[in-house]
Order: sequence, then structure tokens, then C-alpha cells
Amino acid sequence: MNHIQEVANRLQGLRDALELSVEEFAADCGVTPQEYTNYETGVKDIPVSFLHRIAARYGIELTALLFGEEPKMQSYFVTRAGKGIKVERTKAYSYQDLAAGFANRVVSPFIVTVEPVDADKPMTMNSHQGQEFNYVLQGKMEIVVDGKSTILSVGDSIMFDATLLHGMRTVGGETVKFLAIIS
Repeated sequence: MNHIQEVANRLQGLRDALELSVEEFAADCGVTPQEYTNYETGVKDIPVSFLHRIAARYGIELTALLFGEEPKMQSYFVTRAGKGIKVERTKAYSYQDLAAGFANRVVSPFIVTVEPVDADKPMTMNSHQGQEFNYVLQGKMEIVVDGKSTILSVGDSIMFDATLLHGMRTVGGETVKFLAIIS
């Protein structure tokens, strides 16, 4: 079973456990019932920002939705270089969770790797509660926040209100890696 389907199954299990209809759950999460159904059935990739919103709304760990395991560490959690739990979201995106084992965290740090895609393809936009910080480690990316476009290169960073519509894509045909911290 692919990772998207595994997350979709956990999403459906959560909704069933809460005894909510698709319509109720979708309304709670700020999406249409059809969009939610596409997530729950695995037809459409589920954005991490959407899962973050669900985790915050229902008081569960993001790690539980992403990986099916509850984090156990409460004082500290070490992630060795290259060892964070990896999630291949699509062919273009992968996320490496740098704190998957830390319980009750208030921020979620990821190394995000984005492969170049067709520049004519529209940018995928999303929003979620909290704030987001991105720090470019490799490559060059365009980020759009609230309709304003900015190009970031290695060493550049951006902090923004994540409730604003935002999205990113690679620039120059090279792979981008960045540290994303979502609160």
C-alpha cells in the first residue's frame, strides 16, 4: 500500500472514531465534502498543512496521522543526520520529519525536498493555522504568500502567517531542499 493510501486510511479511521459524517468532518477542517472524500479515499494527495490542521483541531499528534505511530519522548528527541522519518508525498515532494518521536510538540520541523516540475503547471496553494518558517538549504525556490512572490536562494529564509494562502516551486530546474518549521 502506498503512503498516501495509508494516511487516507488513518484519516478515515479518525473520522469514524469521532463518529462524524464526511460533511461534518469536512466543515470542521475547512474543505468541501468532495475535497475531503478525495483525501480520505486516497484519490488526491493530502497536504501536510491539511493534516496539521486536523491534528490541531482534534488534539492528536501529526506524527500519528503521517506515520501511524504515537511519539513517546517528552524531554528530548534526537534525529541523526539523514535519519528522520521520510514521507514521499508525490513524485515532486518529500518530507523528512525531524522530530517524529517527540510527543506534544508545538512545532513540526521538516526537511522538504522538491523536485523540478513543469514551470507551466499552476502552483499548488494552501493555508493552515499557525505560522511557518522556511530556510533554503539547496537550490532556489519561488514562494508566494498572500499573492506576493519572492525568490529565495541558499541561506535565505522566510517567516509568515500560515493562514495566508501560500505555495512554492523550484526555480532554475534544480532540486530544492529547505527546512520548514510549522507551528
